[in-house]
Amino acid sequence: MPYLQRILNAKVYDVARETELELARSLSTRLGNTVLLKREDNQPVFSFKLRGAYNKMVNLSAEQRARGVICASAGNHAQGVALSARRLGCRAVIVMPVTTPALKVDAVRTLGGEVLLHGDSYSDAYDQAVKVAADQGLTFVHPFDDPDVIAGQGTIGMEILRQHQGPIDAVFVAIGGGGLISGVAAYLKSVRPGIKVIGVQTTDSDAMARSVEAGKRVRLTDVGLFSDGTAVKQVGKETFRLTRVLVDEFIRVDTDAICAAMKDVFQDTRSILEPAGALGVAAVKQYVERTGCRDQTLIAITCGANMNFDRLRFVAERAEMGEEREALFAVTIPEERGSFKRFCELIGPRSVTEFNYRISDEQKAHLFVGLSTRTHGESAQIGELFRGQGFDAIDLSHDELAIDHIRHQVGGRSELAANERLFRFEFPERPGALMRFLSSMHPGWNISLFHYRNQGADYGRILVGIQVPKADRSRFRQFLDTLAYPCIEETDNPVYRLFLR
Repeated sequence: MPYLQRILNAKVYDVARETELELARSLSTRLGNTVLLKREDNQPVFSFKLRGAYNKMVNLSAEQRARGVICASAGNHAQGVALSARRLGCRAVIVMPVTTPALKVDAVRTLGGEVLLHGDSYSDAYDQAVKVAADQGLTFVHPFDDPDVIAGQGTIGMEILRQHQGPIDAVFVAIGGGGLISGVAAYLKSVRPGIKVIGVQTTDSDAMARSVEAGKRVRLTDVGLFSDGTAVKQVGKETFRLTRVLVDEFIRVDTDAICAAMKDVFQDTRSILEPAGALGVAAVKQYVERTGCRDQTLIAITCGANMNFDRLRFVAERAEMGEEREALFAVTIPEERGSFKRFCELIGPRSVTEFNYRISDEQKAHLFVGLSTRTHGESAQIGELFRGQGFDAIDLSHDELAIDHIRHQVGGRSELAANERLFRFEFPERPGALMRFLSSMHPGWNISLFHYRNQGADYGRILVGIQVPKADRSRFRQFLDTLAYPCIEETDNPVYRLFLR
């Protein structure tokens, strides 16, 4: 049966709903194009996957459903199968990688699925599911490489054209195994072939793009797991056949770009996507930047929102890097009184996002500094400003070691930190507050340790080590009393003595 006919006859609406095609107002204004979001993250299981799963299972024979079904999934297909099984009254065994977020595992169990955890990726889970299916006589429900599954996902394309009958220039679709893009492309190219269908993959899980480029299916030895919903080592035979013919181009996006896209969607919708769900939005931004297109209608399918809450810490950290809204520097200044303040004055009105320093050398001080930026390439300009004033500066904005690790490890013990006392300060977190705090520091005592990181809270928190000679203790106490910031002395804290003293 031709795919257009399969999609038109797909049975998905017993469990799925027609999701919104929503204007992303802020993103559209920023990019100079109309950006629409196809909100599959609003499905009952927060993913498009139940469309294909149910369409496959409802077309099974009564005898097949009586024996039960099994699938392999990183989480979203699993929930679709579990919900469909509950609706159809059959047993469902779900094999999931051990790397699957707990949120998805718990959701499958809540829906009545029997969960087996196996392997590090979808491909590992798939191999195990095939064995279990043979041993127990279960019917395998493939997450992407099945005509009924592909047709179920294709109903998204059908809805898009029904919801937006005006011009559509391009539709951006995330690719894992290829079921979603195969179904959407099959419908769009049958009805309105002038619409570009653009596949999106992560730079470290791009099996489909590599396969199309090679002219044959390529199996990756390893895949990145940040976008766990698209972490597939090898795409399907049928999805490869369809994708290589129907998809116009591919865009690869990295982790920082995905995090920035998640933030963009949140700002427009107040919804939090999972990484795979934001691939389309990340690609829209990259496409506009590369082509310079204006006044086009671009649609991104936000295909999932099964996001572990704990992962938000990482996303918030990396989103600013993906948008180039934060620049990181290693700056060397003379270890002498006044140079620290002179450097801070050079920063000017820019918001400081991070400031780490530990005394370690009698001649030079090494600072780890984060600054907010507004435009792409601004970090290079800031670096030139520092160097022009005599401060050696290394731009670390794209240095993975600095971003992931070194920023958290600046410091340690120092033999030069004699007479050091340690204090925690709090101050209202608003523009200029950190600089006002630095300006209030008395020039008579040397700062030997400084740590600040903007956490997005109402109050900023700073850890400061100050070298105070014993003869100056009385004057130092008077100095603390005159400060307008609450402080707590931590000099006797055992953590400080273990790791910094």
